[in-house]
Amino acid sequence: MVDSLKKPDAAEMRPGVKVPAKETILTPRFYTTDFDEMAEMDISVNEDELKAILEEFRADYNRHHFVRDEEFTQSWDHIDGNTRRLFVEFLERSCTAEFSGFLLYKELGRRLKGRSPVLAECFNLMSRDEARHAGFLNKAMSDFNLQLDLGFLTKSKKYTFFKPKFIFYATYLSEKIGYWRYITIYRHLESHPENRIYPIFRFFENWCQDENRHGDFFSAVMKAQPQIINDWRAKLWCRFFLLSVFATMYLNDLQRQDFYAAIGLDARQYDIHVIRKTNETAARVFPVLLNVDHPDFFRRLDIAAEANSKLAAVAESEAAGPLKFLRKLPHIIGIGWQIVQLYLMKPLPAERSTIH
Repeated sequence: MVDSLKKPDAAEMRPGVKVPAKETILTPRFYTTDFDEMAEMDISVNEDELKAILEEFRADYNRHHFVRDEEFTQSWDHIDGNTRRLFVEFLERSCTAEFSGFLLYKELGRRLKGRSPVLAECFNLMSRDEARHAGFLNKAMSDFNLQLDLGFLTKSKKYTFFKPKFIFYATYLSEKIGYWRYITIYRHLESHPENRIYPIFRFFENWCQDENRHGDFFSAVMKAQPQIINDWRAKLWCRFFLLSVFATMYLNDLQRQDFYAAIGLDARQYDIHVIRKTNETAARVFPVLLNVDHPDFFRRLDIAAEANSKLAAVAESEAAGPLKFLRKLPHIIGIGWQIVQLYLMKPLPAERSTIH
């Protein structure tokens, strides 16, 4: 076997340690927030549900789940070429997203300790889960002779500040869409085991239950703060975050169709299913949901995805900086125009009782 199959074509900081992917608007981000505002929240209106969720976290159902078995102890050189590159990219993006959650939740647990004990313990236990996920993914990358330096990521990544309510919207959707992504892949590969090219997919059923419990926690927190999900501003912001999360996933996944094809999935149909399921789930707490069955919804996302592919091609070209920017501009404008039109599309009211 030639050496080129032993590693993906990836830049290394030092032997076996991958240079982190370049940050773009579509890459996973690290977040920080107003810890004092979070600590001062009154959660009494929904404290019973939050305490019940805390008991779920304490039970730690997956404490013995993330253990590598003998199936991992083999050569993975047969996963080669573009499939190998895309698979390592999938592991890296997933690891970075989980590690981002770990850092945010860990810091929230530390800052809220002694000030909001229920929330502090919930955040600490969620950080435990996210750390397990990130570590498991990073170890999987080592099967392909690469890993991320998570300590370096902690120091080098830019942190985006979100007010607490935006943290709630974003992390709720991130956890719930994570659930639907993992369970959909798991169920597909359970029916088509011949497409399970790597053993990490066997772990997705239990894994997604962590995501689901985390999402339920953020749902309960928002119910404890009804003012952030019941007024007209909430309707605008929920539309914004739903669209942002859906569009980001759609553009990313359609750019990596070969990865999904390698495990027997059509990336577009997979994303449509995940978006519909996440949209339905969000209606349990959000005041509105997106009209994803409108004939223009996925048509406009397809136009944006095509523009994004052209944008990526320009970015990888050898053109000089100013010329490259000019070539990118119409595609950036095109994507922006489609997203604006999608945002302006009339949303649907969520069928839930107003929370007082």
